[in-house]
Amino acid sequence: MDFYTRHIFFCNNQRQDGKACCSQLDAERMYRYAKDKCRADGTMGAGKIGISESRCLGRCEHGPVAVVYPDNIWYQYIDEDDVDDIINEHLIGGKAVKRLQIK
Repeated sequence: MDFYTRHIFFCNNQRQDGKACCSQLDAERMYRYAKDKCRADGTMGAGKIGISESRCLGRCEHGPVAVVYPDNIWYQYIDEDDVDDIINEHLIGGKAVKRLQIK
């Protein structure tokens, strides 16, 4: 068994050159929101879901972005409602959230 059933990585890159990046688009707050929510409701940890932040995931033009493994599904999100949908429908429920997917 894998350590996590699914693992989401929130890009939280910070650029020094002034170009657009996920950290300018509230990515850190959304990462913290997801982690705190899942920790509180007991859905995070070994045998459950994982939530991590990362540096640049290379999809800046779609920011803010997150990717779910092992499914290799990429998302663009805006607010807590979007993050809730990703957590509930995909990470826990196993079904990709089509309206937020990046092709």
